[in-house]
Amino acid sequence: MKTKLAADGRAVFHNIPFDFDRAELKPESKSQIAEMAALLKSNPTLKIFIIGHTDGKGEFEYNIKLSGKRATAVTIVLTKDHGISAARIITRGLGPFAPVATNRTEDGREKNRRVELVEQ
Repeated sequence: MKTKLAADGRAVFHNIPFDFDRAELKPESKSQIAEMAALLKSNPTLKIFIIGHTDGKGEFEYNIKLSGKRATAVTIVLTKDHGISAARIITRGLGPFAPVATNRTEDGREKNRRVELVEQ
């Protein structure tokens, strides 16, 4: 994760999956969020954006709000469960603006429902 941030300025998390039309974190997200927390704890001056994404289905404005809720869900776990200061995190939702796969297939849509960590 640290290497991805240094090289790309961001890290994409496909191990924080979201069901269609949902912002609730699944149990399998815990280890990936713990890795995020470990990175932040080992780099106490690092400030990040948590960016939520959706697939291309549904109404645009709704997807913008949903993606923000996904980012917020991760931020809540980082702050409440891992003690990361909220002052180090800004959350945003980009909806369907930045797909990493096609929205024409279910597999692609699943990949697009994700969260990214971006260095501020």
